[in-house]
Amino acid sequence: MVEDLWYKNAVIYSLDVDTFLDANGDGIGDLEGLTRQLDYLHSLGVDALWLAPFQPSPNKDNGYDVSDYYGVDPRFGSSGDFVELINQAHKRGMRVIIDLVVNHTSNQHRWFQEARKSQDSPYHNWYVWSKDRPANWNEGMVFPGVQKATWTYDKQAKKYFFHRFFDFQPDLNSNHPEVRAEVRRIIGYWLQLGVAGFRLDAVPFIIETPESGSDKPKQNFELLAEMRQFLQWRKGDAIMLGEANVLPGENRKYFAEGNGIHMMFNFFVNQHLFYALATAEVKPLIKALEATKEIPVTAQWAHFLRNHDELDLGRLTDTQRAKVFERFGPEKRMQLYDRGIRRRLTPMLGNRQQEEMANSLLFSLPGTPVLRYGDEIGMGDNLDLKERAAVRTPMQWSSSKHGGFSEAGQTVHPPIEDQEYGYQKVNVAAQRRDPNSLLNWTARMIRLRKECPEIGYGEWMILPADSPNVLALRYDWRGNSLITIHNFSAEAQSIRIKPGVAGSHTLCNLLVDDESKQDSKGVHKIDLEGYGYRWYRVGGMTHLLHRTRE
Repeated sequence: MVEDLWYKNAVIYSLDVDTFLDANGDGIGDLEGLTRQLDYLHSLGVDALWLAPFQPSPNKDNGYDVSDYYGVDPRFGSSGDFVELINQAHKRGMRVIIDLVVNHTSNQHRWFQEARKSQDSPYHNWYVWSKDRPANWNEGMVFPGVQKATWTYDKQAKKYFFHRFFDFQPDLNSNHPEVRAEVRRIIGYWLQLGVAGFRLDAVPFIIETPESGSDKPKQNFELLAEMRQFLQWRKGDAIMLGEANVLPGENRKYFAEGNGIHMMFNFFVNQHLFYALATAEVKPLIKALEATKEIPVTAQWAHFLRNHDELDLGRLTDTQRAKVFERFGPEKRMQLYDRGIRRRLTPMLGNRQQEEMANSLLFSLPGTPVLRYGDEIGMGDNLDLKERAAVRTPMQWSSSKHGGFSEAGQTVHPPIEDQEYGYQKVNVAAQRRDPNSLLNWTARMIRLRKECPEIGYGEWMILPADSPNVLALRYDWRGNSLITIHNFSAEAQSIRIKPGVAGSHTLCNLLVDDESKQDSKGVHKIDLEGYGYRWYRVGGMTHLLHRTRE
């Protein structure tokens, strides 16, 4: 049954171990520090943690250059510390998802070092080589403006190797049966240690077969089916959450009618959502939602506002992108890779009411919400740091030294200390004591989201709202209906909606003590303040109480 799929009605919290909490005082966050803060995360209401890579790594790309898939980087602790984290998370009813980075390895990985030595090495064909420099050697870079090529010459191998990302991250050859078998062993290892699933990094690149000189490499979607089959054979409720920034028409190939990945980040909606936040025009967002509506019943979208990377705007038109840049990233130092913005949500929006509206929308979108650490307290960014590091600053726990993150003299990244977003002003301890804080508001919204399983499990439709600035959604599941309304404009809006479902003579406001009554034509007139938002249960308070007892 669809309601048995835990990821359908969950809230996921994304974090980097190295910037969350330092327990041993060396200036780097660690697994013990994260374990100490599980009670905080439990009280916030999150169901699952998504951890950025913590395996051994030279750490040239925030740990995404993995040098050993079967261990824990000593900076973060030991495998025993990881098992203890899993144990303590399970005690609190929380799951842990980890990054699976198998598109590439570090060039320091033993496999690549062996592959370079000889064409006869058993690891040579685990990577992608070309004797001659391919014609497209400097095309298809993931990091334009920073990355120089996708094929690099290796003096020891006397060949060019392929790398979608940086030249210290050679791509694995996913076509090779031994590579596929090794990926299954990696999955099996971490499942045995208790993880609930994997966030698959760079899925389109994992499944492609790069050929020197080919502009359109073949994609092997059967690899995703193989991974899912193995995953569910080993652990029936484990999931794969895919990072695939693809157009709507392509997503069904990744879901594969329920035989591919379980969840995908909806980058297409995310980009049009930020266009709506920048311009108050909701029509493109509505089109994006409808374009990504049809997915298998067991599949799920993961929605987010910000993540650990730049805000990617590559799917917008040039005109749309320019408007988002103008509103949220007007300075060149705020932009990245000619396509994105390297800022946190709170400084981008700069308005508590709009921030609440955006987060309320996140919780009400058809799918599973994913929160980025620190967004629950409105953390800022540090644009003095390189590239994506601007949004990877230490978590701000208190107003004490380094925001309570560490007692060390120097930390992995400098904590934010500016007057508006510095840890002296923005921190967990202060917001816990303030009933009107963003932290307490977020905890209430997470609780509300969990009380509305219609969003995770039900069918949805767009309701006409008589305004180009207002998005109204209706969810239906098991005879219950929910309506959410969001005003993207700073100006007040007066709208008229017709729920179009039985029992809608009364709408019960789930956020405050209020009801809306329909007129003689079955229409509800609703007044929204600037950046206003509403969550309504269809059927009034009597229906609400009846539903609660079910």
